[in-house]
Amino acid sequence: MAKCIAGSPTRNPRRCRVALSWQLGEDRGMKTSSFPNLIRALAMAGMVVLPASVLAASNAPSATAAATPADQFLAELAQYCGQAFAGRIIANHPQSATPDPFDGKTLVMHVRGCDSPQQELRVPFHVGTDHSRTWVITRTDRGLRLKHDHRHADGSPDAVTMYGGDTAQAGSAERQEFPVDAASVAMFTAHGMTASLRNTWAMELVPGKRFVYELARPDGRLFQVEFDLRTPVQLPPAPWGSEA
Repeated sequence: MAKCIAGSPTRNPRRCRVALSWQLGEDRGMKTSSFPNLIRALAMAGMVVLPASVLAASNAPSATAAATPADQFLAELAQYCGQAFAGRIIANHPQSATPDPFDGKTLVMHVRGCDSPQQELRVPFHVGTDHSRTWVITRTDRGLRLKHDHRHADGSPDAVTMYGGDTAQAGSAERQEFPVDAASVAMFTAHGMTASLRNTWAMELVPGKRFVYELARPDGRLFQVEFDLRTPVQLPPAPWGSEA
């Protein structure tokens, strides 16, 4: 069949438009055997009516391609919702002259608070029979936010609680860093905790292998707890201030 020529008279202009669409595809090296291309050509010619949402979706980027490191990190951690993992201290220097509250204690993280995992996760950090600590990881417009929720056994908030910071860099799907924010600096100052004024917290996640919580300071202070994600452990009690 002779090819249509743009602008030439024809008794069936709609069919000609389809033919021209195929000719253009051939000229650009497209595979004319592609069924999706055929449907699109027919739609362009007015012979097939497709919903606008379908046409828009065909040109939209995939969700995976659009995911940011913050979203990827949160999604990876959310895969462990409802599970608990044992930890061990892998860095704690310089050593304190006072007794360390973590020495000789069973360390367990429990991924819970997963009602809206794309927006927030709550991860209690249990130190022996001390159930006062919960890490709260929240999605913000610019990245992630980490806060430390500290409670007493009766559920009431500690005087120093909800401190932390927001990510200042994009980070990666495996590591996110949280420099101390202004509200936390004010809180630490009010309570004479001058050593904490330059805190940076970090979390690392290697799926199927490990999760690491980190506290670092420019003066050389480094504290890290590593949790083994390969072997879930028995669930701990609910953290203080939370329902079971």
